[in-house]
Amino acid sequence: MEKSAPARIVNVSSGGMYTQRIHVEDLQTAEGEFDGPTVYARTKRAQVILTEMWAQRLQGTGVVVHAMHPGWADTPGVESSLPRFYAVTKRLLRTPQEGADTIVWLGAASEPAHSSGGFWHDRRQRPTHRVPWTKETLEDRERLWAECERLSAWRDIPATTQSNT
Repeated sequence: MEKSAPARIVNVSSGGMYTQRIHVEDLQTAEGEFDGPTVYARTKRAQVILTEMWAQRLQGTGVVVHAMHPGWADTPGVESSLPRFYAVTKRLLRTPQEGADTIVWLGAASEPAHSSGGFWHDRRQRPTHRVPWTKETLEDRERLWAECERLSAWRDIPATTQSNT
């Protein structure tokens, strides 16, 4: 990405992340009972945290990173994974095109190229937490990064020391 800067990374998250705190000690959900919507929300919370961390690590490289929530859109994924929610809200859901609007805007418009690490919805930057109990600590963030490195067998090389060859 750095070699093709200016470049952008857009992570598609979910407003569901507002309901959950990161559980770094159990990222694979190996403990306890599996609940799909909860795991999804925790995963999206992790994605937003990692977006902020990638933005910090890529600062000054010409690569910007943002996360966004497309809003609840009428898609097959929403219908099949949240059937009760879908049945109740179907008439209120956005079209897939409306959900994609901010994704396309983040990838193409000039305004989001001047910042990095934001969480967006309807072309506006939004807070990443709505309630205090979902906030992670600095230690949680560092542990998340380390656990992602361990699980992926990838090691971070700081941008300032990477070779361009």
